[in-house]
Amino acid sequence: MAQPDTKKIFFENLSGAGKAIAVLTSGGDAQGMNAAVRAVVRMGLYVGAKVYFIREGYQGMVDGGENIKEATWESVSSMLQVGGTVIGSARCKEFRTHEGRLKAALNLVTLGITNLCVIGGDGSLTGANLFREEWSGLLTELVEQGSIEPQSVQTYSALHIVGMVGSIDNDFCGTDMTIGTDSALHRIIEVVDAIMTTAQSHQRTFVLEVMGRHCGYLALVSALACGADWVLIPEMPPDDGWEEKMCEKLSANRAGMKRLNIIIVAEGAIDRNNKLITTDSIKDLVVRCLGFDTRVTILGHVQRGGTPSAFDRILASRMGVEAVLALLETTANTPACVVSLCGNQSVRLPLMECVQMTQEVQKAMDEKRFEEAVKLRGRSFENNLKTYKLLAHRKPESELPQSNFNVAVLNVGAPAAGMNAAVRSAVRVGITEGHKMFAVSDGFEGFYKGQIKEIKWADVGGWTGQGGSLLGTKRTLPAKHVGKIAEQMRMHNINALLVIGGFETCDRIKQSASGTKRRVFIIETMGGYCGYLATVAGLAAGADAAYIYEEPFDIRDLQANVEHLTEKMKTSIQRGLVLRNENCNDNYTTDFIYQLYTEEGKGVFDCRKNVLGHMQQGGAPSPFDRNFGTKISAKAMQWVTKKLRETFRQGRVFANTDDTCCLLGMRRRALVFQPVLQLKEDTDFVHRIPKEQWWLKLRPLMKILAKYKTSYDVSDSGQLEHVVHNRPKDTDASVAM
Repeated sequence: MAQPDTKKIFFENLSGAGKAIAVLTSGGDAQGMNAAVRAVVRMGLYVGAKVYFIREGYQGMVDGGENIKEATWESVSSMLQVGGTVIGSARCKEFRTHEGRLKAALNLVTLGITNLCVIGGDGSLTGANLFREEWSGLLTELVEQGSIEPQSVQTYSALHIVGMVGSIDNDFCGTDMTIGTDSALHRIIEVVDAIMTTAQSHQRTFVLEVMGRHCGYLALVSALACGADWVLIPEMPPDDGWEEKMCEKLSANRAGMKRLNIIIVAEGAIDRNNKLITTDSIKDLVVRCLGFDTRVTILGHVQRGGTPSAFDRILASRMGVEAVLALLETTANTPACVVSLCGNQSVRLPLMECVQMTQEVQKAMDEKRFEEAVKLRGRSFENNLKTYKLLAHRKPESELPQSNFNVAVLNVGAPAAGMNAAVRSAVRVGITEGHKMFAVSDGFEGFYKGQIKEIKWADVGGWTGQGGSLLGTKRTLPAKHVGKIAEQMRMHNINALLVIGGFETCDRIKQSASGTKRRVFIIETMGGYCGYLATVAGLAAGADAAYIYEEPFDIRDLQANVEHLTEKMKTSIQRGLVLRNENCNDNYTTDFIYQLYTEEGKGVFDCRKNVLGHMQQGGAPSPFDRNFGTKISAKAMQWVTKKLRETFRQGRVFANTDDTCCLLGMRRRALVFQPVLQLKEDTDFVHRIPKEQWWLKLRPLMKILAKYKTSYDVSDSGQLEHVVHNRPKDTDASVAM
């Protein structure tokens, strides 16, 4: 007899009644902090707890008074898309003193607050842990002073701490991504893309400085995303004599008809002697040695500004909910934890283990143990560095292995941002592995027509930031033309195929409603029968409802949604957002839903509708898509190389086993190569979607934050782990959504 799943706990069993939770932001601001604050407040209120804002970080906690205010559901409305932190953040020297922490303890106990959610960097989180450790002693001292009653020591005996890392630098060990990093990358790439056009016009070299005094993540990933010629980071200083090598690389690129050079420098970049490398010194070097017209751009605090990206909003929302769950489950013996991201899973790690490992990175750099510093940053950072080196620096022909294999790459299905980055990565990794690479134009249609040509290293230069598919892609399926495709493969002696493709803007609209009174937007998204776009866009934009094929609905559900939204509009909410996946229902069309909401909302709100259409496929790829396409394609090409060598016998490739045709994708925390034949059992071919969708577990989260009563399965919520445990080999936040 099967045993019941004891881990499957539902939301109704977790009560916050009688608990008081306070949330604060501390240290430097980061885009997405407001989304985290909103999630903590709404999840806390949802479970029945009192929730308080602490304004101006630890300074507000020390000062008390109006700085600690009870939060309401409406007080966090319209903050999801706002950058920075609306509750303020400030450095506080007083909290570093015992007297300051004593004042803070009195202010919290007076309001009955014993649960703290701290959003900040390692310094802020370390301060929170010290406060927790001193808590009982501080209360005893307050009793001796006569500031609180003796029974308060028993009633408020323990202070519980949960942290979330808000830092654009992604400099905290234990999490793949910190809140704000993805948004900062958006700002950097926007600037780089703009600079590249003017640099190309005038044949200039640009030296860009990005933030990262002690961590080179932003510099490294932006270099990977834009195909920079050179990058300098503190964790891995260049070898001695790097100046000459860099100038040779820049000169070779210009000789290869490239009209611009991009050098990206982290503000904390150093050489092997721990001497700072400045942008001005690099400019002087390039001008002196090469005579190139060279300009310096320092991005500065623009990297902290602007609206948070969809990734940061969803990450922060998930972390905020997980933080409240952690506080509900904590006991007096539970150590302070930090909510982290591993792959697409939330995990809880002991706060001080993460802080200590973060400090170890700096210690390793100070002691010139640079290889160790890179490893301590984590596998994601290490993989980024390896991939950049692989794609940016071409080996001489004499050093390349001779594989005698021909590999073709093609795009299929609808065009998607990031396809060109994936092709560039595949071509360059393939050439590095010694293969002859071929490009197939226009997908399988071009394949059977013979639109195949060899593609070289330089041919894919500048492809990373291009939208759409430069190879061309069509929805033609291969089944009708298998014979002709096989003949083309024989003619060109193709040994392996890398196929990049599919199954063969809501935020700005909501902002436009901000200036109007009580307006609801009905938005149709793409996705075929897959509701992923509608769901995650709804979570990122704070939608009131999202209708998808995977979650059937009827007229009663529509009516309940209208009534729920009407009730919210009557109280305080001034705008609403409803998303509909294009194929969610044959009868309940976008027009039908628009007319229903319009009719039922008369006198309370008016409606507008928008079908986003193919604009969702257009535009330049995001940093996320560029890096994801680059890294997953590099990994795929390395797998192809391995399989070719394994199956090569007597001058031929024998690829006749299931594991020689695989799909590469994320499963929970790891990238997995899954044989295509195995996917048949997991796939709904009629609707072209998987039978099980991991992201469906995000839907209750969206509903909770929109004030719907619902069940929330927390069986997948993070369990306390240890940061020293080895992570799965291919964990990477690039696929965290």
